[in-house]
Amino acid sequence: MLKDQDRIFLNLYGQDDWRLAGARRRGIWDNTAQLIQMSREDIVAAIKESGLRGRGGAGFPTGLKWSFMPPEGERPSYLVVNADESEPGTCKDREILRYDPHVLLEGCVVAGRAMGAHTAYIYIRGEFYQESEHLEAAVAEAYDAGLLGKNACGSGWDFDIYVHRGAGAYICGEETALLESLEGKKGQPRLKPPFPAAVGVFGCPTTVNNVETIAVAPTILRRGGSWFAGLGRPNNTGTKVFCISGHVNNPCNVEEEMGIPLRELIEKHAGGVRGGWDNLLAVIPGGSSVPVLPKQICDEQLMDFDSLREVKSGLGTAAVIVMDKSTDIVEAIARLSHFYMHESCGQCTPCREGTGWMYRVMQRMVRGDAEVEEIDLLEQVTYQVEGHTICALGDAAAWPIQGLIRHFRPEIERRILDRKTHSVSTPMAAE
Repeated sequence: MLKDQDRIFLNLYGQDDWRLAGARRRGIWDNTAQLIQMSREDIVAAIKESGLRGRGGAGFPTGLKWSFMPPEGERPSYLVVNADESEPGTCKDREILRYDPHVLLEGCVVAGRAMGAHTAYIYIRGEFYQESEHLEAAVAEAYDAGLLGKNACGSGWDFDIYVHRGAGAYICGEETALLESLEGKKGQPRLKPPFPAAVGVFGCPTTVNNVETIAVAPTILRRGGSWFAGLGRPNNTGTKVFCISGHVNNPCNVEEEMGIPLRELIEKHAGGVRGGWDNLLAVIPGGSSVPVLPKQICDEQLMDFDSLREVKSGLGTAAVIVMDKSTDIVEAIARLSHFYMHESCGQCTPCREGTGWMYRVMQRMVRGDAEVEEIDLLEQVTYQVEGHTICALGDAAAWPIQGLIRHFRPEIERRILDRKTHSVSTPMAAE
């Protein structure tokens, strides 16, 4: 378990003041000028040494991503913070924004310095009303205290932050769709290349990072990259905020060490599975878009990027959705299929047509109104959608169904055979 002295988010549960005075008591904005006055190269080197990987789902090395930003030139550079937390089951960024907004603001200044950006845009999910109020209040406090604006923190570095509220579209969590929305256009992903580091928001060099990724940067710089790298497992370092929901006795958010066993995470922090561990049916380990895992894999599973990839799932946003044996697993996955059908922007044919087709087939699978051979056809179609779209929404729609078929195919077959048996036996019984 993570030791208390290694925790980065000290007000995750809102037990302390979220405003500037409380933030300063927790060590936020403590001698930030010294961090800003580090060279760009030194900041990036420290983040690389820490092994920090993006906390928004993709897990891309953060220091490497920051290093793609060009030297300061005629065009301004921008930092864009993705606070459009729309992945079902995920509510970590929401709590950071609500209860500890200053930890993000300080992170923005430090990250902006690392990429030569004097401006940050925080794109926040439109439904996060109280969170946006707290964030905007925190920004105002930081300006009043001289922590933002001209000569931010007395460092000689000018830095501005703008809060932009989105309109509640899942697709705007994809970085290039977010940039389109930020520019006032329809939220649809862009083709890459060019990548945002070359042509981002307003045609200028841009880095898009998740709230949690940016928020941990100042603590890493204060305590050293080697400290962060010493937590977790190789290539899966540091701390992570896990969101545990579903059939547990105590749904919660908790900051823990990367690589913690899934069973320990659920039993120590979420009060265990409802009805005991043996009542567990399955877990979606990283938000609704990653493949589900059955109990026999969950027994020994570690929670980090590489361990979950080895069992053909993913850490994603670390939103752990627990399902006990009362769950209709086929209907649960069908419900996710409906979500991805609804949230597809419709730009790519495989996603626009495939998500609807997969949902309609999944509806029939729930009822058992299908042929056994259609299970293979459904799986083939998921692979025709996966990897054939501009953004990863096609993958997100395909993976839950792939996980269902991989681990729960007998349940789908049972429904089909039960319906056939019932339809045959009913007329005979009437006679």
